[in-house]
Amino acid sequence: MIVTTKELFQQAYGKYAIGAYNINNLEQTMGLFKGNVESKAPFIVQLSKGARSYTHKLMLESMMTTADKIFPDAVFAVHLDHGDEETCMDCIASGVYSSVMIDASHFPIEKNIEITKRVVDAAHAKGIVVEAELGQLKGIEEDVHAAEHVYTKPEEAEYFVKQTGIDSLACAIGTSHGAFKFKGDQKLRFDILEKIQKLLPGFPLVMHGSSSVPQDEVARINAAGGAIKGASGVDASQFLGAAKLGVTKINIDTDGRLVWCRVHREFFRDHPEKFDLRDPGKVFIPEYAKFIAAKNVLLGSAGHVDEVRAALKK
Repeated sequence: MIVTTKELFQQAYGKYAIGAYNINNLEQTMGLFKGNVESKAPFIVQLSKGARSYTHKLMLESMMTTADKIFPDAVFAVHLDHGDEETCMDCIASGVYSSVMIDASHFPIEKNIEITKRVVDAAHAKGIVVEAELGQLKGIEEDVHAAEHVYTKPEEAEYFVKQTGIDSLACAIGTSHGAFKFKGDQKLRFDILEKIQKLLPGFPLVMHGSSSVPQDEVARINAAGGAIKGASGVDASQFLGAAKLGVTKINIDTDGRLVWCRVHREFFRDHPEKFDLRDPGKVFIPEYAKFIAAKNVLLGSAGHVDEVRAALKK
């Protein structure tokens, strides 16, 4: 059942956060749907500009509509992650996406508003909802590079939301894209979230760059021949605290890549004679499903799919 993120956020606000998971291929898609169905969690499938190029947009879109048929118990949104204006317009026209993100955060605020407003007008005309970003997360995401954090200013957030008519806002509060999020005593700026929530009560906020980079995954990757050093992520115990402050969507990408890397490194280390790509895939799908289900427990979304479905039928 494909729904909009707005519909999911209405049920989650102030109670839990919806997991937004980036996928790129068939094995990730199968594991993602299995994990969410098993944990009875509503969720968001995120397709990035890079994923649409890697797998081809038509293949990914067909996988989403097919998954909707073979997993009738799934309640999910199909979301474009970090799109530019051209990609957003293409996704809006596709008829598959229920939500798009326009990321013009690297432009000055008035230019960001101008671009975002055009996407909002086009999306809303087709019943599609829009996420935008204000401030910048350190790291690299698609074509957007940021050497340092540019924290979201609460007063600008209020102005931006009112000027654009967006449905959710991605805030920069100290998280980072990638596997190397924190150094020294750097922490998440929940004080910024508190101020934004006061200025925009009830408005859905989004936390990008929220992978926790599990150290056991990193250790197992390195033990199987990897060389990942100094990786660190968001403390998963902070997810529910963020949800209480209006964060209804938490993006997870890097952690899923670590699971993929760990499974394949260990598999071919232990089975050097193997060459059938389906063999590690058979290991990865249930491992990824288990990872997704565990993440949903931390987000608080596990077990809520039936009440979301019931609310949507009213």
